Amino acid sequence: MRRIALLFIALCLSLPALAERKQTFGDLDVHYIAFNSGFLQPDIAAASGLVRSKTQGVVNISVLKAGKASSASVSGEVKDLVGRSHPLTFKQVNEGAAIYYLAQFPFTQREMLRFTITVSAADGVAHSFDFNQEFFPDE
Repeated sequence: MRRIALLFIALCLSLPALAERKQTFGDLDVHYIAFNSGFLQPDIAAASGLVRSKTQGVVNISVLKAGKASSASVSGEVKDLVGRSHPLTFKQVNEGAAIYYLAQFPFTQREMLRFTITVSAADGVAHSFDFNQEFFPDE
């Protein structure tokens, strides 16, 4: 599991355009990244229960409260440009002090996708945000 966390950190650092993607809500920081699941090594994907595919993406959400990993309820959806929607079902991954949430989604071609994410922290207050990202099927 430690390798999974290192992989996600490495992905964040290796994609400079996406280096600091976060939303702040008071003392709650929500970090997020979305990428093609084909970038995952087979053993990493298997350990985290993810499917590697040229047409499957992964969303990774981390929630920090006052700088420390925090449990939360995470939900969301992804839409393509014509409005087709796919719900995101997140699963919580605990690895030492790290807590993150993973969800997979399909895409069929090169396309810009719009993500809507809702995070409810322990205090029960829900915070939502949107982001767009372009995806490319692996060739």
